[in-house]
Amino acid sequence: MTFSRLLRFLSGTVLLATFWTWLSTGAHFGWTQNQIRVTELDEITGIEAVRFVPGFVAGVDFLAVAGTATALLFGVAWWLGRRAAPHA
Repeated sequence: MTFSRLLRFLSGTVLLATFWTWLSTGAHFGWTQNQIRVTELDEITGIEAVRFVPGFVAGVDFLAVAGTATALLFGVAWWLGRRAAPHA
């Protein structure tokens, strides 16, 4: 396996892993969050309280960075493959 093919495989793997992570954390269309908002209802008074718990929710910025990394890897792989090919 040549280095350019390895980079192409790696770029596809990065893209799939990122998309899977985004889907599995909730497919959030906003910014990436490191805290999750939880609304709790007090049983006695009936008042709602908002609490933030630590957690990770991938957003569209996560997808954008990974898409850029994928495009860069694929571009380098294409450039290396083109340089290694014999010219006719």
